[in-house]
Amino acid sequence: MSIKKTNGISASTLAHAEQAFETSPAHVLADSIAKNGIDSTVLHRDALPAMFPLFSDEIKPMKVTNQRKSGRCWIFAAANLLRYHLRDTLQIKDTDFELSQNYLMFWDKLEKANYFLESVLDTAKEGKDSRVVMWLFANIMADGGQWDMLVSLVDKYGVVPKSAMSETFHSSDSAKMDAIIARKLRIDGIELRKLCASNQSDTQLQTRKEEMISECYVLLCSFLGKPPKHFDFAWQDEKGNFHRDSDQTPRSFYEKYFGKDFLDAYISVINAPTEEKPFGHTYTVKYLGNVIDGKPIKYLNLPTEALARAASEQIRAGQPVWFGSDVGKFSDKDKGILDTSLFPYEQSLQISLDMGKGEMLDFGESCLTHAMTLVGVDIVDQRATKWKVENSWGNEVGKDGFFVMSADWFSQYVCQVVVKKTFLTQEDQAAYEQQPIELEPWDPIGALAHIF
Repeated sequence: MSIKKTNGISASTLAHAEQAFETSPAHVLADSIAKNGIDSTVLHRDALPAMFPLFSDEIKPMKVTNQRKSGRCWIFAAANLLRYHLRDTLQIKDTDFELSQNYLMFWDKLEKANYFLESVLDTAKEGKDSRVVMWLFANIMADGGQWDMLVSLVDKYGVVPKSAMSETFHSSDSAKMDAIIARKLRIDGIELRKLCASNQSDTQLQTRKEEMISECYVLLCSFLGKPPKHFDFAWQDEKGNFHRDSDQTPRSFYEKYFGKDFLDAYISVINAPTEEKPFGHTYTVKYLGNVIDGKPIKYLNLPTEALARAASEQIRAGQPVWFGSDVGKFSDKDKGILDTSLFPYEQSLQISLDMGKGEMLDFGESCLTHAMTLVGVDIVDQRATKWKVENSWGNEVGKDGFFVMSADWFSQYVCQVVVKKTFLTQEDQAAYEQQPIELEPWDPIGALAHIF
């Protein structure tokens, strides 16, 4: 450490700062900010009319879901995309219909446990002070995930209706479960490193690892319930006709009602305008995944205009869009608005908060924190001016759980959309086929997978 001890905050600096506060325009707002909070004090009400929830193109809504006290947003957003498809295909009358998010959570946790232990074996020769090793042991069993991780789960395990595997206490309030399993896996990881150091054979290491996975399975059954192997699927269509499909398996259900390759049509497109991520190239993140032999994480980096164009075309075709963003920025939960003009902090506090999107990603100001679903867009003069967002925070936030997002908020804080390849240009489709460039595990593009 080379910081000079003589460079502390001096009395003269404090005196100057106090005088600056007394003469600052922010001084006038200080009492209101202290009493009511900064957002209530500076709310720009003139921005609200433009965020009225009316859209030129909108998908017929279903009732919003609720991830409660868990970080399963990516699973909920994907399950929303899937349930809309099933609703439209089977003309399901029940707007409350959901696929089981708990079912996907169970298998995600088990696969993440295996992925972590395999990563420990892969890095066993590195010291415990290696940044990668420290990262792996610090980021165990988070609830978050990425689109390609979801595809891997569905391809391997299928999906089930929520009626076949409902929520439990710990699927809806996951912190304690995550902490217990993470501690167990840290102990297991340390043991595997010691076994590697004692020159155990690969067979011996895999045998011990499989015992650890079995122990993790038992824990997950206790917290989340045992996943069903067979179930009956029943629904009523919009004409009032009753249907029952008996003795389905999770895989047969998925393949019958979606098609084995349904999710293969979708790809992840990001907007990360940073120096080391030029547009038109594909990227992956080291040690990011769940299913070892599943679909690799892969992103195509494009300008934000390309993301908006593809997303709007998919919505206008009647299909929702899974997307990842930094949801906490310029967000009003009560009103259900995401808009950069909503809170004029700079003007009110007389400071500059200007940062480009690339700088925000590079220096920790922004990253992907939440996945949601785009279900509407307002097109004016061939341009998307605002978006309808289906969240997974229940119906007590926003307008019955739905949010309105401005075009500028999309540009600044949406970093990822998942769209069908056919909604991209031929050039961009070709670019996606490139071999991806590897990013470090802590890159902000992978941050959504580490949300607890």
